[in-house]
Amino acid sequence: MAEENNIAKDPLAYNFLHLEVERDIEAGTFSREICTRFPPEPNGYLHLGSAYAINISYTIAKKFGGTFNLRFDDTNPLKEKEEYAQAIIDDMYWLKFVPDRILYGSDYFEKTYEYAIQLIKKGKAYVCDLTPEEIRKYRGTLTEPGKESPYRNRSIEENLDLFQRMKNGEFPAGSKVLRAKIDMASPNINMRDPVMYRIIHAEHYRRGNKWCIYPMYDFAHPLQDAIEGVTHSLCSIEFKDHRPLYEWFLEELEIPEPPKQREFGRFNLTGVVTSKRYLKELVYGNYVDGWDDPRLPTIKGLRRRGYTPESIHRFLGEIGISKDQSTVDISMLDHCLREDLKEKVNTVMAVFHPLKVVITNYPEGEEELLEIENNSLNPQLGTRMVPFGREIFIEREDFMEEPVKGFKRLSPGVEVRLKGAYFIKCNEVIKNEKGEIVELHCTYDPQTKSGSGFNERKPKGTIHWVPAKQGIFVDIHLYDRLLLDDDLLKDETKTWEEKINPQSFIKLTNCVVEPAIKGANVEDKFQFIRQGYFCVDSKYTTSEKLVFNRIVPLKDSWKKK
Repeated sequence: MAEENNIAKDPLAYNFLHLEVERDIEAGTFSREICTRFPPEPNGYLHLGSAYAINISYTIAKKFGGTFNLRFDDTNPLKEKEEYAQAIIDDMYWLKFVPDRILYGSDYFEKTYEYAIQLIKKGKAYVCDLTPEEIRKYRGTLTEPGKESPYRNRSIEENLDLFQRMKNGEFPAGSKVLRAKIDMASPNINMRDPVMYRIIHAEHYRRGNKWCIYPMYDFAHPLQDAIEGVTHSLCSIEFKDHRPLYEWFLEELEIPEPPKQREFGRFNLTGVVTSKRYLKELVYGNYVDGWDDPRLPTIKGLRRRGYTPESIHRFLGEIGISKDQSTVDISMLDHCLREDLKEKVNTVMAVFHPLKVVITNYPEGEEELLEIENNSLNPQLGTRMVPFGREIFIEREDFMEEPVKGFKRLSPGVEVRLKGAYFIKCNEVIKNEKGEIVELHCTYDPQTKSGSGFNERKPKGTIHWVPAKQGIFVDIHLYDRLLLDDDLLKDETKTWEEKINPQSFIKLTNCVVEPAIKGANVEDKFQFIRQGYFCVDSKYTTSEKLVFNRIVPLKDSWKKK
């Protein structure tokens, strides 16, 4: 079986979950094809943690020739919106995790209700009038058994009548619940008569006002899996203690070939916020620029910043799957992005803080086109023609009037190479009335053209430049980690203003990029020489002004770690 499914040829994906699925196939556990699912609640946006969970279920379904479902766990009308559901669909398609079926738990409300009736008729469920606070109190603790509800021994007939009246809307929200009758002394608190249904008088984004009772996750989830023919219900490790309850519902309802819940280690990220609660506080408190803020680990934020689906897949492959909780630094994703883009994108020159240079011995009114390769690692990307003339811009930090020791760029009387062009020497520094440097006068040596083979002398260093006349002015957004320190995240004594890194977003205006970027489209990516990888921003770019987001700098801190 391993050879038939090519597992042995894919050691990185050959993990403990794949082994278990393989054993089930060989044992004939299921008469149907392998089926997995990703069941998000449409109450927020997907993030990297979501992608980790999706990848696990999606990979198994595809490896074993099965089906992968996207099923919305939309059983709480107070939190869910169509906006979130559509965003999740869009993100999954962009990530290339294309589901075979898109399903909704709310479509199973009628069937789920019938299952609840079956349990009542078996004497396995009852209507309880305890308040939520009383239910928590009666449940007991990890060291003390729970206490039975005074409504636990209602007759089947009374429970059927009350549950029907709950469904008909005769009772106010929170006044009654339907509970499973299991064992209030169970060492597993989840088995102490868990709530199956609660009353919520609110309009559902898909079902309108047809229902006013809604199933709890622990009851709906195994039934939704069974209805869809899911074979392996894969979830994170915190649901392991819920597995006995998952199996109890399926067994009591006599579901044939019931799906199997199995758990994988939870995935944590340093340097980013993945909690839905905190993400909502940041977004709705206007501390960030919406759900697609490039500092957030939401899929929309990662996409807008410039990460690629391929880099995210590479990242998920690198971290693998474990049975235990694991923590990964976000810089590992940066490393995967660099690996993905380094041979795929064109390299261009950009000057963030322009300083004008006049080449005084270059003929006025003339210019030439210099052929420069687009990517030194990938000759197939070809070359581009860059205009060169009397006036150019260089990076202001590449000039120092009184150079410090070790400075290997331009200074008075010093010669440097212009990337892909000529040697130039600074002869004069022009300042304004405030004593600020506004312009440099330099000369060039025509014999030193790049590619000419000139080697009679060695310049101090090499700097990049942009033609002043043809350069395109753009805005640059520089992003860094959102939080000053991960430990601050859960510190309730600190405000978000105290937690957020003030250098996490810096906007630069009047930057100049060589004309090769003219006509760039939203999400197009480039490497700016010496600056990093950049992407055309999808939110603020207009027909008049290009805006670039820095995805990552060139320095790879994770690789060094």
